[in-house]
Amino acid sequence: MAGGKIVIFSAPSGAGKTTIVHEMLKIKEFNLAFSISATSRKPRPGEKNGVDYYFISAQEFKKKIDNNEFIEWVEVYKNQYYGTLRSEVERLFEMGKNVIFDVDVIGGLNIKKAFPDRSLAIFVKPPSIEELRKRLLKRGTETEESLQKRLKRAEFEMSLADKFDVIIVNDDLQKAIDQTRNILAGFLLD
Repeated sequence: MAGGKIVIFSAPSGAGKTTIVHEMLKIKEFNLAFSISATSRKPRPGEKNGVDYYFISAQEFKKKIDNNEFIEWVEVYKNQYYGTLRSEVERLFEMGKNVIFDVDVIGGLNIKKAFPDRSLAIFVKPPSIEELRKRLLKRGTETEESLQKRLKRAEFEMSLADKFDVIIVNDDLQKAIDQTRNILAGFLLD
């Protein structure tokens, strides 16, 4: 697998990682391309197949796991899989790009393990679980049950933050974006 460097962003759902990733993609000199993850979950309103995720059935996902087509994958909830297709990373490397990932915490650690010498793993941390709860409620996409599941998972994910190369606390979005830009400049432009 030829190619450039890898930047991995992981965080509990609602911590702000996707917003930060979108800001980093705008910086031309970073030469970043977004690695689109595959998932077996249903699209949320406004999400597009092949743009936000590759939406595939749980059955198709399991077939790809059996065929070793993923660099990493995880079953986040029963029959709700997320993963990084080997073919997606190869496609971006062949374009001469640095690859940026927006993945769950376990996936981020697994990608780091797969590419230890050419990756930077960043954990985006919310200021608190209570703030995370507010952000998730503001989205308007959570039932009480799904909210509780996400918050329970977030506590587990936050316990893994110290396994990442860098932790960005997103208590002020602009400050988090500026801090991330400086860290990536040092990693990608050296």
